[in-house]
Amino acid sequence: MVTVMKRTTYSARSKPAPTLSPSSTNKRKADDDESDVENHVRPLTQKKKQRFALITSKAKAPAASRPLKPSQQKTLTQLHFVLDSSVLRACTLCGLSYTRGAPDDEALHRSHCGRVQRGMEWGREEERESLKAGVTEISANVRIKNGTCGRIICFPANIGGRIGSKLANLLETINLTLTSPPLTKPVLDNSKAYLFLIPSQTNSYREKIVGCVIAQRISTAMAIAAPEETAAAGTHHSDNTSLNGSPKSLVAKPMAALVAVDVASGLFCHPTPLSTPLGIPRLFVSSSHRRQGIATRLLTAAAETFIHGCPLDPLKGEVAFSQPTEGGNAVMKSWGKGFVRIYEEYPTGIRRSSKNT
Repeated sequence: MVTVMKRTTYSARSKPAPTLSPSSTNKRKADDDESDVENHVRPLTQKKKQRFALITSKAKAPAASRPLKPSQQKTLTQLHFVLDSSVLRACTLCGLSYTRGAPDDEALHRSHCGRVQRGMEWGREEERESLKAGVTEISANVRIKNGTCGRIICFPANIGGRIGSKLANLLETINLTLTSPPLTKPVLDNSKAYLFLIPSQTNSYREKIVGCVIAQRISTAMAIAAPEETAAAGTHHSDNTSLNGSPKSLVAKPMAALVAVDVASGLFCHPTPLSTPLGIPRLFVSSSHRRQGIATRLLTAAAETFIHGCPLDPLKGEVAFSQPTEGGNAVMKSWGKGFVRIYEEYPTGIRRSSKNT
């Protein structure tokens, strides 16, 4: 018996299924998805297109056009213009005029008013620096009218450092109070500052600056005209007479022979310049310490010590004030007995009038 064996070749074997790469698989999947979208998406009708456009426009509307909730709405304030009243207020304590309601003006007024009433402080820092800065104690245990004892110190007005900053703040307060321009550098270079200090009631290590005098080296000043001279220069007899032969009437004429310093108070000077060594451009006493004799003590100390070894006498016309205010005029008359002169405060080579003391 013959057995026939079937020969199997490699070509007859079953071939394995071809494997696909990831890129081809993804491409095929994307093609299938695209075909599905094409099969399921139907073209929009005209009515559906209009509805779709309306929904899209509502979604893109700005947030500002939407009504705010009551909690998100801002509270508005109604402003009114009051034309019959002024917002400019003048303080009765310090005399400073400021705009009511303006934060900067009100802050300036609070700071200025406190300095004018209570003065500025002189502490340990200034005392330690005074030994190197050349600060001199003119007199100690100076008793004023209310029984308080203080002291008077002196130093150059162009001093620097902490004491210079303290003096600059003090002069700024004085200038605001007197409505005066700042003292120029040539004036400060030829001046000395005299301060009246009293013990502080809240801190035993500090003192209060309650008075200040700036003494300046000058060359000439004008003598003040007496009231009789002012009255004689202000009137003259008219050349016209009445029809009935009555006496000639007195009429006012300009005072060409006198220099007007303050017409309201009747302060006039003779224009002739007289040799005068000492000028007082600034005089200030805090409002809560006035009428205690502080100004008189400071002026006397300045007259006696401004020129070393040569005390000056105001009764001899050796001291002058620079265009005093009403308060300064009263001090000048009581201290100088009418012999204090007037000079015009100005920088070197430049004439400039100002209101001082």
